[in-house]
Amino acid sequence: MYNATSHELEDAINDFIQVSRLARNPLELEDFKIQFMNAPHDPPRSLPKNKMAVYGFCYNGTWLKIGKVGPKSNARYCSQHYNPNSSMSNLAKSLINDPIFKIQVKDNPGEWIKKNCSRVNILLDSDKGIALLSLLEAFLHVRLKPRYEKE
Repeated sequence: MYNATSHELEDAINDFIQVSRLARNPLELEDFKIQFMNAPHDPPRSLPKNKMAVYGFCYNGTWLKIGKVGPKSNARYCSQHYNPNSSMSNLAKSLINDPIFKIQVKDNPGEWIKKNCSRVNILLDSDKGIALLSLLEAFLHVRLKPRYEKE
């Protein structure tokens, strides 16, 4: 099922293809594997072998967090954003520290994220390189303006 948010992301990916060409590291739409997981969602169980990813969380049409993982960052990809104590920066911790969401997420931000947030995973072959992945993440930060990313 596609919604306004998924269309927004598809438009951004199509524009990023132009950016990749300008960067002389061209990608085609076929290079991306895009997984839309509408709320409620289950976290991925693993990062596929030889893949890297940009992923994002969206709540009621607002992007909350967009991050990236290299091919050896399985925990970051699968679980860290659902547990506020798992890393220095993650979606669960951001929600707990946000006065707007603190009451909603209560004592279980991970379950709240799974129940209320949509997730998108944008997978690329790891041989495309971390620099291109970082460019995609930065492009999506500027384009989609996630709530918990620094401007």
